[in-house]
Amino acid sequence: MTAVLIACAHGTRFEEGRVVVRELLEVLRATAPAGVEVHEAYVDVHGPYVTDVVAAARERTDDIVIVPLLLSTGYHTEVDLVEAADGLPVAPALGPHPVLAEILVDRVQATGAGPDDTVVLAAAGSTRPGAVVDVERMAGLMRAAGIAGPVVTAYAAASEPRIPDAVHAARAEGRRTVAASYVLAPGHFSRVIEKAEADLTSAPIGADPRLATVVWERWAAARGAVREPDAADAAAPVEASDRAVASRAEVAAPVEAPGGAVGPDPSTGSGSSVGVGSSAGTPRGARARLLALFSRARRRA
Repeated sequence: MTAVLIACAHGTRFEEGRVVVRELLEVLRATAPAGVEVHEAYVDVHGPYVTDVVAAARERTDDIVIVPLLLSTGYHTEVDLVEAADGLPVAPALGPHPVLAEILVDRVQATGAGPDDTVVLAAAGSTRPGAVVDVERMAGLMRAAGIAGPVVTAYAAASEPRIPDAVHAARAEGRRTVAASYVLAPGHFSRVIEKAEADLTSAPIGADPRLATVVWERWAAARGAVREPDAADAAAPVEASDRAVASRAEVAAPVEAPGGAVGPDPSTGSGSSVGVGSSAGTPRGARARLLALFSRARRRA
């Protein structure tokens, strides 16, 4: 029976943002386990809307998982997608996750940032308290992934501190500032981050092939929570890169939460890693395709 992953992004009126999401969808299709389809959906702004995509998928199969292409917990993950799913499993947001931290560190380093610069992890913001916790944990993962200087969190809307305030506070301490764009694609929030007038501003995360590791991990965990293992479960997607494999090894270890306390692993909703890197049943030729995509993405970065 066909299995369906509904990859649900927020939606944007900016065409360059839509292009990035479609590129990421192609990466997911290139790395999908055998028998798993990837369907495009959006929760706001434009279609295909997730409620319509769910309804169409239900006509063909009951093996459906919604994976948010969203970086943190928020109203969309906790309310909108749960309502649209109507009982179907909804995976957690993509972040926090060590692979996302790795990508963010690469984006920061690409700006020419130095070891003494203050990195402002610039997120969209949400009225849901869990979103702030997620972003704080991402800041800790960025430190673990190689950021030597201070990492502070700030938000474009809804939460405090706002990004310009965090930038000005760092400057008051005599530090150069780097705004790390914690957004998936160009759009409204990336423009807000650019206008914060940090000394340097990183590019959005974009359609980085390493994101496939996170998406398929989320899919497998959410699906496994409601279904008995079957042949499709054995078909695990390929590694996005050798560095992503190393990042998954970190998932099993607890991470340092803000304030120095050791908290639970934030990378999955269940608190454990799933067998994303399993050698069984990987799609023929998919590893080579993904590594080629990763190589091109690194050259563009």
